[in-house]
Amino acid sequence: MVLKVNRQLLARNRYFLALDVLGWSILPLVALGLRLDGLAGLASYGSHLAVFSGLAVICKGAVSHSLGIYSKYWLYASAEDFATVGVAALLGSTATFLLYSGLVFAVQVSGEALPRSIPVIDFLLSALFAVSLRSSARLGSGFNRRRGHNGKRRRVLVVGAGDAGALIAQELKSNGDLGMAPIGFVDDDPHKQAHTISGVPVLGAIDEIESVIKQHHIEAAVIAIPSGSGALIRRVRDLCDKAGIEAKTVPSLSDLIAGRVRVSELREVRIEDLLRREPVRIDEALVKETVAGETVLVTGAGGSIGSEICRQLVRLGVERLALIDRNENSVFRIYEELKFQNGAEIEPWIVDVRDAVAVERLFSDLDPAIVFHAAAHKHVPLLERNAEEAVRNNIGGMLTVLDAAERVGVERFVLISTDKAVSPSNVMGATKLVCEWLVTEVANKLQLPYVSVRFGNVLGSSGSVVPLFKEQIAAGGPVRVTHPEMSRYFMTIPEAVLLVLQAAAMGRSGETFVLDMGEPVRIVDLAHDLIQLSGLVVGSDVEVVFTGRRPGEKLAEQLFSESESSSETEHAKILVVSNGVGNVNGQAWRTEMIQAVRNGAIGEALELMRAHIVTSDAADA
Repeated sequence: MVLKVNRQLLARNRYFLALDVLGWSILPLVALGLRLDGLAGLASYGSHLAVFSGLAVICKGAVSHSLGIYSKYWLYASAEDFATVGVAALLGSTATFLLYSGLVFAVQVSGEALPRSIPVIDFLLSALFAVSLRSSARLGSGFNRRRGHNGKRRRVLVVGAGDAGALIAQELKSNGDLGMAPIGFVDDDPHKQAHTISGVPVLGAIDEIESVIKQHHIEAAVIAIPSGSGALIRRVRDLCDKAGIEAKTVPSLSDLIAGRVRVSELREVRIEDLLRREPVRIDEALVKETVAGETVLVTGAGGSIGSEICRQLVRLGVERLALIDRNENSVFRIYEELKFQNGAEIEPWIVDVRDAVAVERLFSDLDPAIVFHAAAHKHVPLLERNAEEAVRNNIGGMLTVLDAAERVGVERFVLISTDKAVSPSNVMGATKLVCEWLVTEVANKLQLPYVSVRFGNVLGSSGSVVPLFKEQIAAGGPVRVTHPEMSRYFMTIPEAVLLVLQAAAMGRSGETFVLDMGEPVRIVDLAHDLIQLSGLVVGSDVEVVFTGRRPGEKLAEQLFSESESSSETEHAKILVVSNGVGNVNGQAWRTEMIQAVRNGAIGEALELMRAHIVTSDAADA
């Protein structure tokens, strides 16, 4: 049998291959010497030993190649990789013995036959040799990496002695370039107390962080709890702050195990970590069945939510994706990011959704099966000052897109709505409530899955409070909060979008879905967290000042109005509105208002909307 080895893999593992061949040639001799308790009498086995050794090189080489031994990168080998080496040694020695026995039986080989225990000893020696050889390479690399950092290594406490913590400890010990040495773990699991993990001791529980830091002269902490709640991360960070050390955190455990990122990619604790909730899981098969192979159009594609919808749609296998936005730069950015991904045909279009002619032509040319309508003005105080523009863009744009969708026969339509549409105290929320009504009416008319998805604020979106606070902190403050009791619901952008896609796939006809936003967060608490995460002290380094509520703002948002009730869906984090005003058709003022928007009488439409929708919010005064 001819041993064929890929040139690239041979180049990577040529030293292992050369040493393996040398070992396979010599180990039968060593095995025989061990069997005979010395070198005396070896000469009488010379011919048989030569045959066995030659067959060993061929058989073990063939088996090792077929099992991929020379395609592995041994500096990062796992226990499974080393087990494969043992299996290769067993199969190679077995094949060698069987061929040797058959050859000796068929051909008269001069000299004395080898003892029957030789194949067993040869297997044990082969396995030990191969594993030791590859382990020494890994240990040697680890030694060099530990020596690689010339400066003093910081003494680090690992918070969390689970899978992620063990990975962290191993990496910090072996990689001197990180400049960190793991001194111990803290973990609340009593079964791990007083034990060692990866050679690092568990020094106590999380509440003992301060005393552990003082006793062991800890200089930094790594939070290795990827699935920990926001409350737990906040608790750890606060304890580290009290002890006067910085805390870093790790990527998610799934990313670490999958190899998408390395454990050395430690980062500062972010606001998302402090608000962390359980990871969102969706029925990806259902969503993929809904969007894969389809032509999908996304309005507001350059915005925070719209662009993430586009990313997920491409990942899920859409065939053709139209990116619609009136902002040239935002369309360009998302197009450049997605244009070569997953084989999807990506088409960027600079179109204002209020332009009925352009929208109609675009829908006719593209003939989309699914539309996600994310284009809208959203800043409450700004839209109070520019109320007619809010009506013209949000409602007028909605009518234009819905009309075009109806004419070309769009099969599925999804409106991105907001919790500000609930008992709206401002023009922006009122326009989104009207949009929800419009979707419901068209859905009832066409009996198609046209739905609305309502949720609250998203972290990090353009113009949202988090980047605004960061800018104020960077400028030295003050951080401006409107009211000490102001609170909002928050989600991360990926979390919100995944649930939007799930709701889109679940829709049947006219539903308004509401995402589970968790507990509301006080804005002043968010400001304090961001200041502390910046390594500053509230009051002494950066002041927080209260400026008073702005026009149209509520102290707290709601997910449902008094006239609405909610019911569960098949997804635990998605509710559906029932018994709402949005499901009641035919009010004369609504018909008059919509007709006014169509006729361009925006002022008239605005007065009707203010008279019948916008609440006073007196209860919050």
